[in-house]
Amino acid sequence: MVRLFKHYVPHTVLLLGVIDLAVLLIAGEAAWILRFWQIDGEIDPSASRIPQMITFAVTLQLAMVGVGVYGVESLQSMRFAVARLVVSISLGVLLLSLVFFLLPAFAFWRSNLLYAMAFALGGLTLVRVMLGHTLDGEAFKRRVLILGAGPRAARVEELARRNGASFCVAGYVSMNDGPPAVLRAVNRADIANLSAHVVKLKASEVVLAIEERRNALPLNDLLRIKTTGVHVNDLSSFLERETGRVDLDSLNPSWLIFSDGFSAGRRLSSAGKRLFDIIVSAIILALTGPVILLTALLVKLESKGPAFFRQRRVGLYGQHFDILKLRSMREDAEVGGVAVWAQKDDPRVTRIGSVIRKLRIDELPQAWSVLKGEMSFVGPRPERPQFVADLEARLPYYAERHMVKPGITGWAQINYPYGASTEDARHKLEYDLYYAKNYTPFLDLLILLQTVRVVLWPEGAR
Repeated sequence: MVRLFKHYVPHTVLLLGVIDLAVLLIAGEAAWILRFWQIDGEIDPSASRIPQMITFAVTLQLAMVGVGVYGVESLQSMRFAVARLVVSISLGVLLLSLVFFLLPAFAFWRSNLLYAMAFALGGLTLVRVMLGHTLDGEAFKRRVLILGAGPRAARVEELARRNGASFCVAGYVSMNDGPPAVLRAVNRADIANLSAHVVKLKASEVVLAIEERRNALPLNDLLRIKTTGVHVNDLSSFLERETGRVDLDSLNPSWLIFSDGFSAGRRLSSAGKRLFDIIVSAIILALTGPVILLTALLVKLESKGPAFFRQRRVGLYGQHFDILKLRSMREDAEVGGVAVWAQKDDPRVTRIGSVIRKLRIDELPQAWSVLKGEMSFVGPRPERPQFVADLEARLPYYAERHMVKPGITGWAQINYPYGASTEDARHKLEYDLYYAKNYTPFLDLLILLQTVRVVLWPEGAR
């Protein structure tokens, strides 16, 4: 994987993204030339329309990222990929219409844009047909040697079997740290020279996955491997990189303290984030005001009770605040004010509530909390005090998620379906910790773009 602004991107995704960008630029230029050829016009030098080409290509690629064109499913299934390409190009053209309205100097002719769409769809599809499963082949995967053969090593083996894995396991070395869970592991005593064994297997990385690290680190082996130029990694860092979450099962406090992350140099990016929150929340409230009022009227007509409701949540540094939402459940959804997890096909949800939850319309009033500074657009989901008290007692490091401002959308929200149990909260905590540890404006942008996918295909919305 390649690390971009503290976030890891698979080599295959980065390579495909670069190829796609080139295809989009070519599609835009081909459309321009075709249109001028049709009208027998004199074609200006290509350099004169570079701004139009870049605007076209970048806008469509952002739409592709947003709808999940570079997700695992799209890389595995041709039909899935083409369907997402059609949606992304359609959305991209709508976005281009807005860009062209605001910046007329970057505009295409409508016929040019139509041709560019067709060329882009054909070219992007052809790229995926030609590459086929090549991008998922072992040629693009890192070869990893695992030191350990217990349950931790078995977890790596399970991860390597998943679709979209960016690595393959070159082998396992049993370090005599307990009963083996990986039977094909080679015993360390049977290897005369471990560093030579690593080179022989053409491994580019060694992952330390022994069961007991205290007083058991094979320091001499690790030092010799390191001096051969092979990267040595601990299991927690490896899992963080490969899964996009902080793995609680392998985590220890010293790793959180000494690992890269939780950077204090965020003043400039935090100020930019706050400015973005203020501007965009004000625009959203202004543009969606009629939608909010119409939905409020429908909620009021369908069931008794107020159209809006306030609910206490836990925010930055554990401080409490009230969020404003459109009511999507019956007024008596919680008897006596006792907090209850939402469930799949929850009978408390009204008919209007079911629709606005799937479309995320019930979340729109939260833009007011963003404008006030109690929330951000991107961050961990703010939970209710009753749930937080219970989860802090059950889950280690749960309080650390409150070190960043809560958000309407977030890394956990786009990577894990709606949670309604302690186990779900544990999985979402792993994603929240990853966000808190690796926050950058780039990661915020990635989350905002992929929120489009969650809105269009709301798996798990309750």
